[in-house]
Amino acid sequence: MELADGSRKSARHILIATGGRPVKPDLPGAEHAITSNDIFHLEKLPKSVLIIGGGYIACEFACILNGLGVQVTQFYRGAQILRGFDGEARGLVSDEMIQSGIDLHLGTNILSMEPVEDGYRVKASNGTEATYQQVMFATGRAPNTEDLGLEAAGVATGRKGEIVVDEYSQTGVPSVYAIGDVTDRANLTPVAIREGMAFVETVFNGNPTPVDHDLIPTAIFTQPEMGTVGLSEEAARDQEPVDVYCNSFRPMQTAFAGRPDRVLMKLVVSRKTRKVLGCHIVAPGAGEMIQLAGIAVKMGATKEDFDRTVAVHPTMSEELVTMKTPV
Repeated sequence: MELADGSRKSARHILIATGGRPVKPDLPGAEHAITSNDIFHLEKLPKSVLIIGGGYIACEFACILNGLGVQVTQFYRGAQILRGFDGEARGLVSDEMIQSGIDLHLGTNILSMEPVEDGYRVKASNGTEATYQQVMFATGRAPNTEDLGLEAAGVATGRKGEIVVDEYSQTGVPSVYAIGDVTDRANLTPVAIREGMAFVETVFNGNPTPVDHDLIPTAIFTQPEMGTVGLSEEAARDQEPVDVYCNSFRPMQTAFAGRPDRVLMKLVVSRKTRKVLGCHIVAPGAGEMIQLAGIAVKMGATKEDFDRTVAVHPTMSEELVTMKTPV
């Protein structure tokens, strides 16, 4: 292995953990925009920002900046943000983001941008033009595999440039392993940590340890947060008949304060086995809730297991153990 300084190193095992990076689309003026990496280095908050994208990063930064008093506009080319997640849950997140003051435009994309005196003039696919003090792209990430000499070493990569590995994070070259975002499996920090620990067990402790990428709990830190584990209602229905238990309501603390905020608690249940196939929460603290619910779902808990659990009152999450009738 040759390093950038020209020195050469050799090792019995090589672990590639170079991560990923944000990418910008190829359109006129895109070089003037920032990404999620750059936003941490801004000297001051912009008065207005246009965020392009509808995934985790776009929605989280839209909520962060909106909460800091920035006038936030968000474009997403799809019909609804947070593609791939439960439709009802992401719909509520979208509604609450709009309610909080984010100017969300679905089915809309940026065509071009150019610098002007007070920011950047943006042309949109919906025929509008507007000026924003800052423009941020959050339209995807790419694995950092360029200039690593992978092809010369015989390490295979996929369509996006990701390193192809097996369940032990081993490439087709037995001495080379890869973990984290560079493999484009489940691009989450705790997953990369788990993959690294499994690599140590497999290679250095003589204990072959695969990483189970099924039923990974995750949270989107929007306002409100969204926590999810398992299958969305849509994905579950594509596999088998299901019963859905769901309640959307105004929680006590916001109702007493006279605020319109709503939360959602949802279980997707196999009609045949009664296993909980998916749990979806939209609420303040949903990340904390889904970590615990994830244990039950991972263990194969049934709806009746949830029902046997006594509720903690008054909490939002007590709905998960008190919903009796499918919708």
